[in-house]
Amino acid sequence: MVRLTILGSGSGGNCALLATSCARILFDAGFSRRETRKRLALRDERLEAITAIFISHEHSDHVRGLAGLVRELATPVYLTERTHRALEGPAPQRVEYFRAGEKIEVGDISVTPFTIPHDAADPVAFSIQAEGMKLCLVTDLGYLPENVKDQLCGADCLVLESNHDLEMLKVGPYPWSVKQRVMSRVGHLSNGAASEYLASDYDGRARFVVLAHLSENNNLPELARIHAEQALERRGWSPALMIAQQSQPLPAITL
Repeated sequence: MVRLTILGSGSGGNCALLATSCARILFDAGFSRRETRKRLALRDERLEAITAIFISHEHSDHVRGLAGLVRELATPVYLTERTHRALEGPAPQRVEYFRAGEKIEVGDISVTPFTIPHDAADPVAFSIQAEGMKLCLVTDLGYLPENVKDQLCGADCLVLESNHDLEMLKVGPYPWSVKQRVMSRVGHLSNGAASEYLASDYDGRARFVVLAHLSENNNLPELARIHAEQALERRGWSPALMIAQQSQPLPAITL
């Protein structure tokens, strides 16, 4: 049995747990040690059981809690060398470098990071295989190039960014320079971009689709859901559609 729990997703912090009978991996560490422990406990998981931590990139909403976690856990941290160099504050002691496209085995979980377009040192998303299931965690990217679309094929569970509503972003409170960054090809996926992928390139295999990294200022869960549902309906597909939240963990997805 494979269980994915999105502990939280958004500009305030990102972290997900993938659990199997042999391993437990945290993907990103955007919450404090105390908050991570609390959210794990809400889903009957323990911080001390974590086998490894994988980091997608160095932005604070993905690594804010990393230093606190590794002070308590004798847990290896997997990331690229360039991401490691870009980290601010105390660096983790037990580091395992990977390169995009390289498969890493942790217990019975196989993780393949792949390059994504985002304004970070060396950003990646993750394709994961465990017990015959494939999961993809794909957030923090400005658009979906062909190499990313290829990685998403055959996923049983797809976690996909749906960061902002374009009109809300344009009239919202951010400075214009920040708006330009979010809308750029190294920024974040909009509801429209996510739904365009679901309507045009998504292969329909996933039993679960999770919309993630929603902006609290420039999006609404209802808008993201409507865009995705309309796209999926045009293709005649009806996976379980979930919206990741910033404030609390989602129920575990069991595959």
